[in-house]
Amino acid sequence: MVVTPLSLAGLVLVYLVGAVPVGYLVARVLRMDIRAYGSGNIGATNVLRTLGKGPAVITLLLDAAKGYTAVWIALALGPEPWWGGAGALLAVVGNCWSVFLGFRGGKGMATGLGAFLHLMPLTVLPAILVWVAVATTFRYVSLASLTAALCVPIGAVLLGRYHWSDALAGLAVALIIALRHRDNVARLLSGTERKLGGRVSTS
Repeated sequence: MVVTPLSLAGLVLVYLVGAVPVGYLVARVLRMDIRAYGSGNIGATNVLRTLGKGPAVITLLLDAAKGYTAVWIALALGPEPWWGGAGALLAVVGNCWSVFLGFRGGKGMATGLGAFLHLMPLTVLPAILVWVAVATTFRYVSLASLTAALCVPIGAVLLGRYHWSDALAGLAVALIIALRHRDNVARLLSGTERKLGGRVSTS
């Protein structure tokens, strides 16, 4: 394992790519601070509830794109297989604790989706199917996100074709996503979690 000042700078760049607050910027274009509405989160779900489908789709795609890009950068930093996993983890950390928003941010799902689409694509399709199944059945985005995130490291282990560091990164990201959804879990348990499809008043 060789880590040079240049590769360390590259890892910082990976974090910064992940830290770009896409949902916040999309809302600012529409003259709104998304943090003041709904859940206050900058992710695609709150953008959907606050601004509608168009801005939400843009947020989702760009969040996924930055995760994909972050892993691409990380894999270029060195030949060791753990670079990709480190890139995925740092991208999600950047998304959740963005230096551009005072170390606040999103919940990591879309960025993790893009990161693992690059790193372990065969684990992503089953995770997406699980997300869709849970979301359409129960209409809770948080529950769908938690179960889908857990599918990635499980899929990596079951497939047996990815490096252990990739599976470990998937587990670490799943734990971060669970941590970022802790308030949602509490609302799920109390029966007060908001279901998919509700809109937030911005008046």
